[in-house]
Amino acid sequence: MVSWPSYRPGLSRVADRPENRGSPTAVSDPTLPVFKRAIVALAGGPQDDRIVRVVTELARAPKAEIVGVHVVEVEWSMPLDADIASRSEDAQQILDQAEMTAESLKARLEPVLLQAREVGAALVDEATERGADLLVLGLAYRKRFGGDFAIGRTIPYVLKHAPCTVWVVREPMPEEPA
Repeated sequence: MVSWPSYRPGLSRVADRPENRGSPTAVSDPTLPVFKRAIVALAGGPQDDRIVRVVTELARAPKAEIVGVHVVEVEWSMPLDADIASRSEDAQQILDQAEMTAESLKARLEPVLLQAREVGAALVDEATERGADLLVLGLAYRKRFGGDFAIGRTIPYVLKHAPCTVWVVREPMPEEPA
């Protein structure tokens, strides 16, 4: 049989002692900015709009800087300085859409187009160079063959190497057909 200590008059609990009382500490102070400079990773999927909206809403009051980054991956068979990114109309549309979303919410998003061998390393480098205190990535809900949830290789890399806070925003699970 398990017995719990009972409260007896005359014996004070630690929390009841005057020296241990005080004002409760706030979990978060709404007057402090959540971030000063955020890097938003844009992949061209439906989650881009969601993460731009989330970051823009949080950046509004303190006038934080938002940088939208799209990385065009360069295959190892091509030279890294090959001019792929600037010729890509899709990449420009991704940045334009993110910029329009931010503008519709009365915020400014600085669009940046990069090309690199690895998306994760490029995002971490950009966050480091700009002194970002937040890096936000979207995650599509995907399953591999066999039903396991797939997270890819970019997010684990960023989580391990980023010099700042990292938020991963996953899109909702698709509804199962009835």
